[in-house]
Amino acid sequence: MYDVNTTDVRRFFGHVWQLRQQPHLLDALQHKALRIMEAHPEYAHYLNHIDRYLDHNWTPEQGETNPFLHLSLHLSIQEQAAIDQPFGIADIHRRLCAKHNDDWVAAEHEMMEALAETLWQAQRYGQGLDVNAYMTRLRRLVDLGQEDEARLNPHEVAQQTPPADKN
Repeated sequence: MYDVNTTDVRRFFGHVWQLRQQPHLLDALQHKALRIMEAHPEYAHYLNHIDRYLDHNWTPEQGETNPFLHLSLHLSIQEQAAIDQPFGIADIHRRLCAKHNDDWVAAEHEMMEALAETLWQAQRYGQGLDVNAYMTRLRRLVDLGQEDEARLNPHEVAQQTPPADKN
């Protein structure tokens, strides 16, 4: 696991934004991030003045979405779809893109609702992510419904790992 904090995430996006005129300096993840940022010109102000927003808190009462959380959710979904983890998410991503006439931004905005809800539930109850609930939310977006067999959640894998043989 990576130990990433809010400031690091914001600096990552700010750094990529600063290098947008020199794309040859960007790695694959940074290219994805840049593509996402370019699809959200409404966030350019925050990216252009990153130092002002390193500690800023966006609250629902302000009526604004945290732009860095939004960008991070896009990036998370793209990474999940790229490696098809959880299994089936790549197909859902493709189906939603097709539903939205190849508008990946609109497709991912739908998917982000499911991811945000899953993250919120995990935080609210102090548990790990429920991959079954997440995939059910995503599958409903493309009329697939709940899966027949439950998946093992990542936090449950550690609990089921038998102790190593001492011989």
